[in-house]
Amino acid sequence: MFSAKDLVFIKERGSDLNTVKEQIKNFENGFPFLEVIQAATVGKGIIQLDGSHVDEFVHFFEHQLEKGISLLKFVPASGAASRMFKDLYAAVDQLENGASEAEVTQNEAIQTFFDQLTDFAFYADLEKTANKPIDQLSKLEILKLVLTESGLNYGNLPKGLLKFHQYNEKSRTPFEEHAVEGALYAKDKDGRVKIHFTVSPEHQEAFETHLKEVQNTYQQAFEVSYEITFSQQKPTTDTIAVDMQNEPFRNDDNSLLFRPGGHGALLDNLNDLNADLIFIKNIDNVVPDYLKGETVKYKKALAGLLLNYQKRIFSYQQVLDERHYTALDSKFYSEASSFLENVLNVKPPTNQYYSEKEELYHYLKQKFNRPIRVCGIVKNEGEPGGGPFWAKNADDSISLQIAESVQVDLSDKQQQNIVQNATHFNPVDLVCGTKNYKGESYDLLKYRDPKTGFISYKSKDGKELKAQELPGLWNGAMADWNTLFVEVPILTFNPVKTVNDLLRKEHQPD
Repeated sequence: MFSAKDLVFIKERGSDLNTVKEQIKNFENGFPFLEVIQAATVGKGIIQLDGSHVDEFVHFFEHQLEKGISLLKFVPASGAASRMFKDLYAAVDQLENGASEAEVTQNEAIQTFFDQLTDFAFYADLEKTANKPIDQLSKLEILKLVLTESGLNYGNLPKGLLKFHQYNEKSRTPFEEHAVEGALYAKDKDGRVKIHFTVSPEHQEAFETHLKEVQNTYQQAFEVSYEITFSQQKPTTDTIAVDMQNEPFRNDDNSLLFRPGGHGALLDNLNDLNADLIFIKNIDNVVPDYLKGETVKYKKALAGLLLNYQKRIFSYQQVLDERHYTALDSKFYSEASSFLENVLNVKPPTNQYYSEKEELYHYLKQKFNRPIRVCGIVKNEGEPGGGPFWAKNADDSISLQIAESVQVDLSDKQQQNIVQNATHFNPVDLVCGTKNYKGESYDLLKYRDPKTGFISYKSKDGKELKAQELPGLWNGAMADWNTLFVEVPILTFNPVKTVNDLLRKEHQPD
């Protein structure tokens, strides 16, 4: 299957031959579906906080901050934002192939784009780039000014560097909005704000340049000092591609093709970071200042809830670590088991009651000694993506998981009904605790489920291929974490998937 040249190539990439062979086995055998037991709902896996509880957890978080806990904001920043401009690219193609402007604007998205062009935060930049007034340009010229290097080049830039929001005479990128958010809820007691962005190699220099342009402005405005760092998806997390017969896909020069392993590859980047609390949020889920209040409040509340629950988890970790199973009485076992099952929502394997003390001791020790995450969950309003479920794990225990639809066997009527009855959605709003009671960081790679990757179909150079994505960062990559779901207001979820999403009132000036 592999030549001597292939083996050298694999080694030079920093890849491991056994891992590559395992990936090919995954293509051959496929990934098993995740068995969802039921949708997580309010009172059955999803915590719903009233106002007093929100305030209580915010206060607890702020009190812990005074004690000196370290914070970090982790932002997966995308590659080029080309998908955000899919409709614009289609319009360019039509116009270049002879379609009239009237024909192109029959597409409602294109008509809206031109009708509200002046409402985009990047409009002022568009005017500066144009060699004559915008109203004297053809629609094709305007589209090219937005998308290509002759203008703003937005089709080739990452979302983090696009102008999203207008503030009087100034505008902000998502990068800047995350810096502002960081100052509002991720500032430590010494006034430091640590933010880590994962970026594409071709965009890191542009991010670093943007940071130099804006850092002092926000440091002075919020009286903080920023420690902003970047990393790239590691080539060692790329996965091999195969042809339709599951043989390694060959490029025209006969070399092997490796492809990025999806956002699950960022688990390696996350694993390299060191903080007591890590906030995770997507690059495009930001709002103007006048709407930030709810986001900040609930971020602090989620963090306070995690710290509150983690305090008790740490107490169990320490007892189980320091005392022999025979030295613990039945009251301890009963309380610890109840907390694990009824608060952390980890149900033991069916018909497994761990009647022997030693068995129960090892089970509890394993389940408590894991990273913890609190996931903000919003009511489902039809957005695509994963949701909160009760699911069966590799050891047959049942716990809370974020599941993507691709992970579930939707040809099974029962599984399909469970997914259709889901009431909530995962907006990627996480607070994570990645250390044990001793302050030692977990090796996060040990807590993912390798069987939760998935296979997609692509093409290259006119040839079909199969690609493999690693377990997703917030689903399979965190499958073996202790997980809590908390309902947060829908207002805290405002992603930008298409350019016209920037016209929603949540992204417009007050």
